[in-house]
Amino acid sequence: MANTAKLTKEERKKSKRASRKKRKAEKPLKPRDYARGSKKPKVKKLARGQAKR
Repeated sequence: MANTAKLTKEERKKSKRASRKKRKAEKPLKPRDYARGSKKPKVKKLARGQAKR
């Protein structure tokens, strides 16, 4: 991304948004091959202690 120090706030917003959109088009994220949250550690309710009370 270019140096935005000399731009006004509105121009800076526009250039940042344009660079984000460009990056998203060039390097799309690959789709997940596992369910969201499935890799989180599962915690039993007793192990949480006071937090469940």
